[in-house]
Amino acid sequence: MTETGTLTTPVRSPSAPPLLGGLGLFTVLLGAALPLIDFFIVNVALPTIGRDLNAGEAVLELVVAGYGVSYAVLLVLGGRLGDLFGRRQLFLGGMAAFGLTSLACGLAPSAWTLVAARVAQGAASAAMLPQVLATIQSATAGVRRAKAMGLYGATAGLSMVAGQILGGLLVAADIAGTGWRAVFLVNVPVVVLGLVLAARAVPETRSQHPEPIDTPGTVLLALSLLTLLAPLTEGRAAGWPLWTWLSLALFPLVAAAFYFVERREDRAGRTPLVPPSLFALTSLRRGLIMIVPFSIGFSGFMFVIAVALQRGAGLGPVAAGLALAPMAVVFFFTSLCGPRLIARYGTRVVTAGGLIQVVGVALITLTAWRSWPDLGVWELLPGAAVAGAGQALQLPVLIRIVLSEVPAARAGVGSGVMATTQQSALAVGVATLGTLFLSLVPGHGMRDALVTTLLVQLAGVVLTTALSLRLPRTVG
Repeated sequence: MTETGTLTTPVRSPSAPPLLGGLGLFTVLLGAALPLIDFFIVNVALPTIGRDLNAGEAVLELVVAGYGVSYAVLLVLGGRLGDLFGRRQLFLGGMAAFGLTSLACGLAPSAWTLVAARVAQGAASAAMLPQVLATIQSATAGVRRAKAMGLYGATAGLSMVAGQILGGLLVAADIAGTGWRAVFLVNVPVVVLGLVLAARAVPETRSQHPEPIDTPGTVLLALSLLTLLAPLTEGRAAGWPLWTWLSLALFPLVAAAFYFVERREDRAGRTPLVPPSLFALTSLRRGLIMIVPFSIGFSGFMFVIAVALQRGAGLGPVAAGLALAPMAVVFFFTSLCGPRLIARYGTRVVTAGGLIQVVGVALITLTAWRSWPDLGVWELLPGAAVAGAGQALQLPVLIRIVLSEVPAARAGVGSGVMATTQQSALAVGVATLGTLFLSLVPGHGMRDALVTTLLVQLAGVVLTTALSLRLPRTVG
């Protein structure tokens, strides 16, 4: 990028990796969509899963949390393995494993079998997803990269909303009597298609100077995320037993140990799992700080609205999913305008998106307070559409900002760090806002619990909007 913010396309050297073509970009974006869809697709299917498998609330929480925690814990390692062994190979292997674990989820005979399959599915996602951004970073440049990053952000946001809509449609359709199992089985033919396309269209890229796996760092990062996410995601359903509080108390100690080990490796000239020097990049550091509250609010809202519409407003899975359709449609079309807006206005587009989302969430909150329990697609349409537009002007741009200064040699590490931050925040959002909402319901009723939770989310959106003022003015 020039000083005036004009994007330029550098000349490729003969030794440069092959370019990522249109079909290859479609294929890796398909791989990016699958893990995010599957994080949200079960939200509207949980009541049916509970009845069919005779599962209690704590086990159903594990169906969601098992996937999210294993996914978050292994993402950075997945990115590092891609740098080491080749991103195309890891992408193909992760996608194949995702298909097999999805089949295991769809055929699970018991609740605990489903939990185990979901944990394995999260691990497969962690091998596949970091390769998407790393491949885009390594096999595109200039305007082409900006467009690819914009499409990735659009895919990520749309997948999170579409997952919930698709889940409702599949459960209600009861295809060949499969019921809730279809939300997992639908992945299998998609994965087969993805594997065929990837073998033909996705170029192989890897770090020119790959480093061995940082075993101490990998173990400590895994322990850090487990001690934080496991109690937060399981604590409420399990009744907050002693282990949850001990785990939370242990988290800062393990996280500090991880930081000091990584800093020692970095200063010694080796490549740690998460190089602390990576956070010297202003764009990465400030972008990640914004992604955390954004993702917490996003996932918490999706979970809470699914529960409120089904248990409180009495909507079926299809109606509950379709209530968010305006958000998905507006998000998609608005996000396509992102690259042009960024080129003209820089990162102030993110600030504008935050202000628009504030209006959207406020409209949803007002609708819930005034119209409860008569909530459906038409009642929620104004707020959902405005909120979707605001989200679309934030998430795709933030992803591009985070990775804009990451060197191609560290594309896998940078992608893994970004995806881990986002996924951990998504899991925390379901745990914290979900816990707040469900704990308020018995004493205050469904409407007041929903309104209170939405007001908390609104405060988070205000926070992200304020933080956006510290972003670099331009982005490459």
